[in-house]
Amino acid sequence: MEIAQVTQEVYTASKRLEKAANELYKLGEAKASSEQVYRVKLAQEMLKLKTEGMAVGMISDVSKGNVGDYLFKRDYDEVRFKAALESVDAIKSQLSALQSILRYQSDF
Repeated sequence: MEIAQVTQEVYTASKRLEKAANELYKLGEAKASSEQVYRVKLAQEMLKLKTEGMAVGMISDVSKGNVGDYLFKRDYDEVRFKAALESVDAIKSQLSALQSILRYQSDF
């Protein structure tokens, strides 16, 4: 692999890392937003069930079941965020390897 080619790949990887960081920010924002919505809906549902006279021991489980769509969205956004973090780590590893190759080739 020639130095020019490695340099181009380093540049490409750094651009991918920049784009991934921007996407990670958006995914983090979506994750936080869905967490907030879920918690609010859960609290509202728990209060509703309590005022309807449901047994206290059952309120938590029934509430979670009743707002299951929000729980799913929260969990889905969290998984997407974690996957994006893994992707960023993979790009970092690739960039590090390319930089090592570049250093090695520059020494000779």
